[in-house]
Amino acid sequence: MDDNSTELIIRSGDGEVDIALLENKGLVEYHNEKLDKGFNVGDLFLGRVKRLVPGLNAAFVDVGYEKDAFLHYHDLGPQAASLQKYISESITGKKTAGDLRDFVLEPDIDKNGKIDAVLKPNKYLLVQIAKEPISTKGPRLTCEISIAGRYLVLVPFSERISVSQKIKSREERDRLRRLISSIKPKNFGVIVRTVAENKKVAELDQDLRDLMSKWQEGFENFTSSKPPKKVLGELDRTNAILRDLLSPSFNQIVVDEKDLFSDITGYLKTISPESEKIVKLHKSKIDIMEHFGIEKQIKTLFGKHVTMKSGAYLVIEHTEAMHVIDVNSGNTAKSETNQEASAVRTNIEAAEEIARQLRLRDMGGLVVIDFIDMRQAENRKQVHEKLKGYMEQDRAKHQVLPVSRFGLVEITRQRVRPEMEIKTAEKCPTCNGTGEVQAAITVIDEIENNLKAVFDEQKENSVKLMAHPFVAAYLQKNMYGYQRKWFKQFKKWIAIEPKNALTLLDYEFVDKNGAEILL
Repeated sequence: MDDNSTELIIRSGDGEVDIALLENKGLVEYHNEKLDKGFNVGDLFLGRVKRLVPGLNAAFVDVGYEKDAFLHYHDLGPQAASLQKYISESITGKKTAGDLRDFVLEPDIDKNGKIDAVLKPNKYLLVQIAKEPISTKGPRLTCEISIAGRYLVLVPFSERISVSQKIKSREERDRLRRLISSIKPKNFGVIVRTVAENKKVAELDQDLRDLMSKWQEGFENFTSSKPPKKVLGELDRTNAILRDLLSPSFNQIVVDEKDLFSDITGYLKTISPESEKIVKLHKSKIDIMEHFGIEKQIKTLFGKHVTMKSGAYLVIEHTEAMHVIDVNSGNTAKSETNQEASAVRTNIEAAEEIARQLRLRDMGGLVVIDFIDMRQAENRKQVHEKLKGYMEQDRAKHQVLPVSRFGLVEITRQRVRPEMEIKTAEKCPTCNGTGEVQAAITVIDEIENNLKAVFDEQKENSVKLMAHPFVAAYLQKNMYGYQRKWFKQFKKWIAIEPKNALTLLDYEFVDKNGAEILL
């Protein structure tokens, strides 16, 4: 395996998909996507203006969510009048196609104007989800519509061509601008993404054609619908990650379900046919996340305390206003004679882990980091530069302020989805948090009683016991030999397999196909 390997591991469950991105076997992103939840960032909706709130200079729009979505005046975009004209002409039948060749753009709206001068209650409005529903809030909307492709982003009602700032070569930036200006349709702006660097005109032209087809699809959907109605869905999270992240560094994409395997290979055929061969179907009966060691990493990485290789650790606290991360040296300082050098070394290690944690948990808003104090200004600058460098891989918009005299760093990070939160502190399944734990032997009695029921009542021939690693080890290595005892009793060998996802006193029986046997 390549030293710089990137792997995408995808587990399909009951109504949801878990997506883990591994870099050099280490978990850097983890997403849990509920299927058909209906309000993903990038989705286009035909909504209806419910009410205007002049005090907030905003409107509430019905897009079908239980709470009305929020649209601020600044999110209308300069071409809001053109958008409304387009919607009106399309719904009344004056406009019969999605292209804008013969469409006359309206003047930009006043950037410091008032919401009630632009919108009226009950008006139809084409909007895009800018932030998913978070906590008690409905979705956040924008009227500055954009449709993302593999290499390009299509921006209706604009003529502007923008090139990603991450493309540094002036010659390449000029080439891309000239190329796009020669193929882009009238009244459509284009943003050139970083992955378009050094791509040929045929690839970019095909991507632009695909985006125009999507825009036409949205036109056909909203002209035949009444609000609230989704008219164009963003890719699901799996394919969106593939579109945004897929690169030659990907070694493999592993999925555990045939339909999902077909979906992904089909999507890769359209965006990167040469990558289709790296998709693999996980056929083992062992859970895919267990097989790749991801369950164990989740338990380790999502807790309040995160330990690093050196023995130093982070304490991560979440409040309503901000996230706070405290860096602690642990036992590392005891072996160092130079306290400043020790602080710098630990802070740099912490900076790398913090950049990973922000991506992994998708922490947004204000993040305050309390690094170990450093006396020398050049050391504070070094840690700041390292942190910025580690965060370059982060696709969310962010800003990192310099380290203060007291070792504090403030980061703002864009939040468009609810934060990934996984509880790693488990309430005891027996004592229910009272602090008194049931003796392990009683659980083994329970296992034995249920084994009898599995064989006698359900007539199973092949049974495997899944248990917490501690319990599994006890049953396998115990001097009494539970497996031998059960073999004598039931005349069948019961395999035992550890499973990190189970709590200490939890267990499962599975059949020869890996399906759980329900009692």
